[in-house]
Amino acid sequence: MPLQNIQEIEIFDCWGMDFIGPLPVSFSNEYILLAVEYVSRWVETIPTRTVDAKVVIKFLKRNIFSRFGTPRVSDGGSHFCNAQLKKVFEQYGVSHKVATAYHPQTNGQGEVSNREIKKILEKTVSSYRKQWAMKLDDALWAYRTALKTPLGLSPFQLVYGKACHLPRKMQLHELEEWRLNAYESSKNYKAKVKAYHDKKLLKKHLEPGKQVLLFNSRLKLFPGKLKSRWSGPYIIKKITKYGAVQIENPETKDTWLVNGQRLKPYFGSDLPQVIAKIHLQDA
Repeated sequence: MPLQNIQEIEIFDCWGMDFIGPLPVSFSNEYILLAVEYVSRWVETIPTRTVDAKVVIKFLKRNIFSRFGTPRVSDGGSHFCNAQLKKVFEQYGVSHKVATAYHPQTNGQGEVSNREIKKILEKTVSSYRKQWAMKLDDALWAYRTALKTPLGLSPFQLVYGKACHLPRKMQLHELEEWRLNAYESSKNYKAKVKAYHDKKLLKKHLEPGKQVLLFNSRLKLFPGKLKSRWSGPYIIKKITKYGAVQIENPETKDTWLVNGQRLKPYFGSDLPQVIAKIHLQDA
């Protein structure tokens, strides 16, 4: 299945929740409860000893509802489905959606935030991995103020409408390192997704004046596959730098733009343009 975008929503309308852990015990804490806002990518986290409903309810009321209002949609795994949480969601008018197993697009923002915060913690804590609970706020600060390439702004800027002011006495070089780690992890993730997508694409040599066939994904095949999904041939008139190709119907002289991925070179041996009827005669 192709990647699907999340439906259009306003800021603070939709939050994704997840638990990170179990981690090495740090001041009696083994887990991190994380919530990520889907538009700004603002993240709220707390260290926790358990993964029960009481922890989640307290976190929602203190860190989400009282600060950002009640969201329209909450996105999380099956461990957020129980009678106590259901009652709270109904009380506050929150629609809770369960992330589909083995379908990372459903709660993808939470998964990406998990990886970024883990990497920041690893760089920050270094050999003192049992100190992660003390460093969680620093990691959260680095994540919120790091530049997010798809948005062009940090989560802090999107939420508060301005860049954050840094205390003069703060160790700026350490903060900069955390920011770079957050930025690099986000960039690496996007590069891997792009590489995985691009390697599945077939290289095509398309040039103006060449003949091509056009793929029609909406065409329903006849029984026995007697009709081809490819129509044409058409003539390439122009190729844009963003991958759109202008083609011309040689019979009607009509031209239109299509995605270059829907075209393939025509060598004269493909199926005819239209197979309207097939007449079968008795022997």
